[in-house]
Amino acid sequence: MKKYFITGLLIWVPLGITLWVLHFLVSTLDQSLLLLPENARPEHWLGFRIPGLGAIVLLLVVLGTGVFATNILGQRLLRMWEGVLARIPVVKSIYSSVKQVSDMLFSSKGDAFRKVLLVRYPHPEAWSLAFQTTMPPEVAGGIEGEYVAVFIPTTPSPVNGFYFFVKKDEVIEVDMRVDQALKYIVSMGAMVPERRRGPDDRRHVLDIARDPEEDHREGNEDRRRNP
Repeated sequence: MKKYFITGLLIWVPLGITLWVLHFLVSTLDQSLLLLPENARPEHWLGFRIPGLGAIVLLLVVLGTGVFATNILGQRLLRMWEGVLARIPVVKSIYSSVKQVSDMLFSSKGDAFRKVLLVRYPHPEAWSLAFQTTMPPEVAGGIEGEYVAVFIPTTPSPVNGFYFFVKKDEVIEVDMRVDQALKYIVSMGAMVPERRRGPDDRRHVLDIARDPEEDHREGNEDRRRNP
């Protein structure tokens, strides 16, 4: 009974968490329709609510904004809009800071979080996963030698961590994608490498759920049969 119960948990828990996360994301994105006037909302003129419609509308708006901002007219209007925001005292500080962070994370032209490194932390005999990030020019000019800026995330919350400057010849570049490294950090090293599913997957799940005492009993029976 214990083996079958654990096997059922291994099947239903990932599925349940996946459905819960998807429901949370879709419900959150659906709230974007509340920005519309009440008589302009789809449920007002359709007579019923369509789950996920707000998420689709929001994604289309974001996609359309990106398409518009890539042409010449859109770039000019974007520069004008940023110029207006730059003249507002409080908004200027918030917008510029958030824009720098978003450009660093999402832009393919930046060098931040493009490489996974191994650095010696928290002591010289240990290694930690880190991400190479941007070195401020003021710091680079004040340090003798060639250094790299690294961000060492904490486990299991990678949004927190430490920002260090390490000698370039004392780090090791790892052949690993950033998303793979994040999975290892969030799972505290419990994530297994991705592989193709085969016919032995069901047997693998049953092996995980096996009771060690049952294996011990089966081993004793085998020894009695084949002394």
